[in-house]
Amino acid sequence: MRPELRTRASPEAPSPAKLPSLLERSAISKQGGTQPAAMLDILERDFNALEPSIQAFLPEVDRFGRVRREARAQETDPPEASKRGPLFGVPIGVKDVFHVRGFPTTAGSRVPLEEISGEQGDAVSRLTAAGALILGKTVTTEFAYFAPGPTRNPRNLNHTPGGSSSGSAAAVATRLAPLALGTQTIGSIIRPAAFCGIVGFKPSQGRIPITGLVPLAPTLDQVGYFTIDVVDAELVAPLLVSDWVPSGLDRPPVLGIPVGSYLDAADLAARSQFRSTLALLLQHNYSLIEVPFPGDFDTLRARHQTILAAEAAAVHSHWFAKYADRYHSRTADLIVEGRTIETSDLDKARRERLEWTSRMTDDMARSGIDLWVSPSAPGTAPEGLAFTGDPVMNVPWTHAGTPTLTLPSGEDSRHLPYGLQLVGRPGSDEALLAWAVGIEQALAVAG
Repeated sequence: MRPELRTRASPEAPSPAKLPSLLERSAISKQGGTQPAAMLDILERDFNALEPSIQAFLPEVDRFGRVRREARAQETDPPEASKRGPLFGVPIGVKDVFHVRGFPTTAGSRVPLEEISGEQGDAVSRLTAAGALILGKTVTTEFAYFAPGPTRNPRNLNHTPGGSSSGSAAAVATRLAPLALGTQTIGSIIRPAAFCGIVGFKPSQGRIPITGLVPLAPTLDQVGYFTIDVVDAELVAPLLVSDWVPSGLDRPPVLGIPVGSYLDAADLAARSQFRSTLALLLQHNYSLIEVPFPGDFDTLRARHQTILAAEAAAVHSHWFAKYADRYHSRTADLIVEGRTIETSDLDKARRERLEWTSRMTDDMARSGIDLWVSPSAPGTAPEGLAFTGDPVMNVPWTHAGTPTLTLPSGEDSRHLPYGLQLVGRPGSDEALLAWAVGIEQALAVAG
């Protein structure tokens, strides 16, 4: 079921049209169909109606003139239908930390464009090679940290869409793009996807290369993407994720609940909703095991912050020296903090990060757990646009570089979405997505 676009700031905003899903578009492409002009007409109408309120995309002069020209070029001399990519003619959004040929990169900042320009990387190239059309760059927080852009939550314009992949999440949630690229260094895919009521998938670290983007902290930066549902996420995975091999699994996963101070970081309402979701999964014969969170959660968070701050300071050393006055105070504070961290402390944090990942993986194997499950965020999207929400529920899994996915699991009384976060062992991306399809179906049937 397509969620309704709800707002208080603009109660008369129209719902987006029901354009084909990625799965439906793939079938059309394989049957020799093309991207009909009528589909772009509908998209342009929706874009003009919704984008001024949502502000998911960076402004672009004659956006749809360009997209139509690129679509016509595909249709004028297309490959044989059997050789067309599964994203043939599909408009996508790309977070404005990725370099894209023909587009400027601002990274949500006021640093001169020529300072942060670069070559297009693998993630964007893999999608365009599959036939995707770039609808545009999507809004990001400044340098993918916490200083927010103008994007609003499509479920309620008075609430944050999350950060830092705010524009990508909002673009997919409004159906302006069925697919959008994002990045996560703390919680910037899982949190905004949960706040906007869609699916966000962050594969195991390194399975989508981080080439061709403006980094925040290279040890922690990870590329992922947003779709409407898990089926679409599964369709995209072989196109983006290196060395993808379908899992072939024919059994349900054993789900682990990481109890203790980690789970206590979610608010009371989120924990109550999480328990209700677990009860629904029990009704569908999923096995649930409570397991203590591996190690000390506060220590893990501090270690993550050490790596983040130190590496951000290194990445920005040249730019910050020249343009410090153009940085938002939140980003500047991170860089200043990072300058105080000794190299020996950074090396220790990186080493202990790998040790914790190994311990966490061993704990999963010892307990017989296939996936960790938890709330995707401490609660629903906070009111206001100055604060993008707390990524605390995402920190451990970004820290470990594990495959992580969020899917919608309910709403609060204001119709703001909750998300269920699923976490697999490092490298188990194929299994995670296969299991997520069944869990999504169970929650949909039960709900």
